[in-house]
Amino acid sequence: MKYLSYRDIAGYRHAFVENVMIDDVARSIQTPFYLYSKKTLIDNFLEFKNSFNDIDCKICYAIKANCNLSLVKLIAELGGGIDAVSAGEIDRAIKAGIDPRKIVFAGVGKTKAEIEFALKSGVEEFSVESEPEMFALNEIAIKLEMKAKFSLRVNPNVDAKTHSKISTGKKGDKFGVDIEFAEDIYRKANALPGLEVYGISTHIGSQITSQEPFRLAFVKIRELFFSLKNQGISIKNLDFGGGIGVVYKDEIAIEIKSYANIIKDLTKDLDVKITIAPGRAIVASAGILVSRVIYIKKGSNKIFAVIDAAMNDLARPGLYDSYHEILPVIQNTSARILYDVVGPICESTDILAKGRELHELKSEDLIMFLTCGAYGSSMSNQYNCRNLIPEIMIDDNNFKIIRRRPSFEEMLQLEI
Repeated sequence: MKYLSYRDIAGYRHAFVENVMIDDVARSIQTPFYLYSKKTLIDNFLEFKNSFNDIDCKICYAIKANCNLSLVKLIAELGGGIDAVSAGEIDRAIKAGIDPRKIVFAGVGKTKAEIEFALKSGVEEFSVESEPEMFALNEIAIKLEMKAKFSLRVNPNVDAKTHSKISTGKKGDKFGVDIEFAEDIYRKANALPGLEVYGISTHIGSQITSQEPFRLAFVKIRELFFSLKNQGISIKNLDFGGGIGVVYKDEIAIEIKSYANIIKDLTKDLDVKITIAPGRAIVASAGILVSRVIYIKKGSNKIFAVIDAAMNDLARPGLYDSYHEILPVIQNTSARILYDVVGPICESTDILAKGRELHELKSEDLIMFLTCGAYGSSMSNQYNCRNLIPEIMIDDNNFKIIRRRPSFEEMLQLEI
């Protein structure tokens, strides 16, 4: 996190986010909780905005990365749009102040009810992922006496060189339409009265740390653009999706300007608008998870640090074996010890870090997991009947709760 630092206070080095001391927050709010830096969020969004400011580019934040209303409201204030994959995300985005005309409705399994909800809500652009979905969109648009902007999500069969569970652009992945079928689908779409052929969409995966997969995919989209043009099918927008990786451990992140230059170079002779859909790259580095050590448990061949955060709060390590750096909230100079950092969930998967070398921990110590702003709170759940945890926004020297912890009674409200 850009605005995370340690400062000397009364002989101890305390962690700060912007100008707020984290253990001050932990004295006010029960751990665990997510903590976000507003300045980091703004800086990350503006890096994209400034890198594309010389072309007609719409930045549609991938709301699945983190859908907190306060965060999405900030994106709206900065001029962003939203890449949504459900009716719920569309509803949330509009309530946070996003112009529905800046929402792209993506997702591989849109129901007819969701499509109708999106059209009635003012969403104009649809990233369609199959031929049956195209016919459903046309049918509903005609029923509502509307015309939907149609983009086809094309699978360019490019290996993004990322984790197999977040690769989306190869043959065999569930997303999009294989590129060899695209032209036939566009010809059919061009004849449908409820659709306006508008664009081509692609998204090859997430947490991509090399520019080459982007270039290979975007070249194929460029070739498809010209092939359609030669058939009299006009494409007005190219949606290049998201996928730019961040630094969790020792990755080398792609420079946003270099990524922008690839798109500019490949589209400079095309009369098209551009859409991009970054998610992780905007929010990941802006968030940390703060947790407290409950017990130190010594086994015959390892030591466990049992903490109050768990896999229901941060699912990524259990799902993807993902790495999040762990730092103390108050630094110490004790010997370094190998720990398995585990949560209270009744699952062997509930290991947030395995064999991690940390300064000696004791009960009640505060620790923080870095780079948790993306796919942290948005993937959290109430497994083992555990409360969803609070989310806190830091703004210079102030902090506020932007999602509070529900009570047990509130957790039961929908049940009979």
